[in-house]
This record gives sequence, structure tokens and C-alpha cells, in this order.
Amino acid sequence: MGTRKARKVASGILAMVVGVPALAWASWTLSDSRSFQFFGKLVTRVETDDSIVALTFDDGPIPPYTDSVLAMLADANAVATFFVVGQGAAQRPELTRRLLAAGHELGNHSYSHKRLIFKSPGGVRRELERTDSVIRAAGQSSAVHFRPPYGKRLVVLPWILSRTGRTTILWDLEPDSYPDVARDPDRIVDHVMTRVRPGSIILLHVETRARAPARAALPKLLTALRAKGYELVTVSELMRRAKGQEPAV
Repeated sequence: MGTRKARKVASGILAMVVGVPALAWASWTLSDSRSFQFFGKLVTRVETDDSIVALTFDDGPIPPYTDSVLAMLADANAVATFFVVGQGAAQRPELTRRLLAAGHELGNHSYSHKRLIFKSPGGVRRELERTDSVIRAAGQSSAVHFRPPYGKRLVVLPWILSRTGRTTILWDLEPDSYPDVARDPDRIVDHVMTRVRPGSIILLHVETRARAPARAALPKLLTALRAKGYELVTVSELMRRAKGQEPAV
């Protein structure tokens, strides 16, 4: 009897040793999924007959890099969606307002840019609502879409997003996430142009010092997209012009 009980205990310990890491790995993998989330709308691109794409930037605003990006977009007469970090936007209200004044759209990228998984509902709400308040104070009256830091979300964040009517915006193209691509402006452009299609959402990180290659690629990318017949629109406009005016989920 004692031997049988010991075996059961050993089996239970073995199951925990194997099962807990496996569950943690599965949760981490699921939190990074580009095609699934438990609650609410998830958009990585839209189905559309129009030759339109949305260019999006994360992690700003950060001078002087955001200023240079604004100048490049103005030179190309192009619009984009800036997913701003609330803390940085609150510290630079004038720059945040200039993004809107130039015709661009602001999205919510959390207040602190921390991974919003394994967080309390109250903590997640504060991250969302504080950033929304900064965006509203800058002058945006239209819907504020949300992009999770690092693309990570699991249960609590999507649940709150769905309860508050927010859409999760990810992407189908992120050239500067590949180290061998991110170091070369021409390779960044090539990566996008060989994969882009109508309805694509392109993510670039161009607003920090370390992202000089991506900034150098931006004018070339804008020229290449226009040469291929693409119109650059905000994420909201992209979703509005989806087939049936419904975002692809």
C-alpha cells in the first residue's frame, strides 16, 4: 500500500514537472498568435478589392525621430497610424498633437509598454484608459484602436478589449523584426514589396535611435508602394473600405 501511494505521488510530481512548463509554453505561444484571440475583434489585414495598405508605427512619440518621420510622410503626402505609448505621448503633448494635425491617426499601445499578460483586470484597464485619455486630450475624436505591446495578449486583455468595444490591430508585415532584414534599408523595402497585398497592415519601428535603418528605408518604401499602385490610408480607413465594411478576423 505504501509502495502504491509512493508511486502515485511520484507520478503526480512527474506530471507537474512536465505539465507546468508545457502549459507555460503553450500559454506564451498562444499569447503571441497572429490568427487567434479568445475575445473580441482581431485584425491583421483586411480583405479588400482596393489597392490600399495601412502603414503603422509603434513605440513613439520620441523626438527628434518622430519629427523626421513626420517630415518624410509630409514629403510623400502620405498618412499613417501611430500606435503611441501613453507615457511618452503625455510627456510630449505638442508632438502628439502635431501627429493629428498632419492628418495621421493615433492608436493605443498601452501606457507603459509592458507586456499585458498575467496582469490584473484593474491594471490592464488603467493602461488602456490612461492612454486613451492622452489621445483624446490631443484631439482625436474617432475610435481609438489598440495594439498590445509586443503583440502579446492572452485572456484578461482581450476580454477587457471586447467589453469596451475595442479592436485589436496587429499586422501581416513586420520587416524590421528579422535581424538580417532590419539592418539593411534595402532589404526592409524588398521584404515588404515581395509580400505586400491589398489590405496589408505594415508595422515599422522608426521612432527610436536604434531604428536608423528602418527610418532610412521609409522614403524608399513610400516610393515603392506608390509605384506599385498602392494608396496609403489609416487603419480606420482601411477597415472602412474592407469588403462588406467588415474587418477580416
